[in-house]
Amino acid sequence: MARVGEALSRSSLAGLARYDALVLTALIWFLAKFLRYAFPPLFDAFQANYGVSNAVLGTAFTGFMLVYAAMQFPSGVLADRIGAVTVIVGGVVLASAGALVLVVDSPFVVLVGAMLVMGAGTGAHKTVAVRLLSRTYPERTGRALGFLDTLGTYAGVVAPTAVVLVAGLSLAIPGWRLLFLVAGAIGLVLGALFLVRVPKRLPGAARGVDSSTVDSRTDASSSPSDPGLRRYASLFRDRRFAAFVLATICFSFTYNGLVAFAPLYLTTEAGLESATANLLYGALFAVSIVQLASGELSDRVGTLPVIVAALALATAATVAFVALTGTGSALALGVALVGIGLGSHGFRPVRGAYLVQTIPDSIAGGSLGVVRTMLMGAGAVAPAVVGVLSETAGFRPAFWLLAGTVAVATLICAGLLVTE
Repeated sequence: MARVGEALSRSSLAGLARYDALVLTALIWFLAKFLRYAFPPLFDAFQANYGVSNAVLGTAFTGFMLVYAAMQFPSGVLADRIGAVTVIVGGVVLASAGALVLVVDSPFVVLVGAMLVMGAGTGAHKTVAVRLLSRTYPERTGRALGFLDTLGTYAGVVAPTAVVLVAGLSLAIPGWRLLFLVAGAIGLVLGALFLVRVPKRLPGAARGVDSSTVDSRTDASSSPSDPGLRRYASLFRDRRFAAFVLATICFSFTYNGLVAFAPLYLTTEAGLESATANLLYGALFAVSIVQLASGELSDRVGTLPVIVAALALATAATVAFVALTGTGSALALGVALVGIGLGSHGFRPVRGAYLVQTIPDSIAGGSLGVVRTMLMGAGAVAPAVVGVLSETAGFRPAFWLLAGTVAVATLICAGLLVTE
């Protein structure tokens, strides 16, 4: 009996070990999202420390997001050619270096430079991670991507809470700098673990280069004008694919614009206390566990029905959030934010699963990179647009614009479902 128990124990441990690639990939994504979501709750501190305006902070955050967006295509192409592991490890090391720069007191221009470096490092992850997980867990792609996005999104819960906690610390340096010290150190540890553990989990992997690399080299040479790169662009001749990409661009604009300014919107427009606003902001991400359910559901019933339901919920909740702003009710606004979170987070892993199903395998990395460059580019512009509109027309008109763009995304995907 003892031997049977030992055998079962070893079998269980071996089964769990199979998911080390998923766990490490998701933890690095958590760190990347933590670095991104730590900035909006710190806008008040940055204004006090550096004396800059909403427009300047929004533009700086847009710079972070633009660099992040610009990394999507080259990271995908590099993953097709030299392997996912190399790209992901390089990205987390770069992001960690950017975070560690902020430990030392420095001028505002250094803060902006560090944000751009972190944008580049974190931008190398998601596109490559989606492809890596779809190949490592081909029968459970929706579930794997749901776990990835759920853990990553919970960084949005942790980041504002961490900002509140460190705000009251009496240290030799401002508490927010401690956040970046810890994040940078953890990133280096995760990069080392990823480099050691993940290559052996990739099908046909050798030295961190996945087997699709060999195939893709027949499609894409080192020349920037070769037929392989033209194949990436040719995907957009498919009207349904192009329409879905447009929908994801609209969604990304809404989501990133709202995420960048929700805490400041709640304090200045709804009149809530900063601590309350940050806690409600965390609620937007706390419900991201819905991604596990939406990813699993998409494996069973298909992607488009889940996508339409999720976007419809996000649209209705965004409209309610703006409409209820005048009430100043933390409860009502919190419920609306939860609805936005459920719809937005429910959509994201299914979006990845839909794209993986649609894109040819041999150019999956670069193609996902093209799509994510476009949608993240739109998302990167959103903070600057919201920041400028908030100072010219007001915060509420800026947020009505966000409600309109997610409504457009919903209508496009509903059309795709009806005509499927």
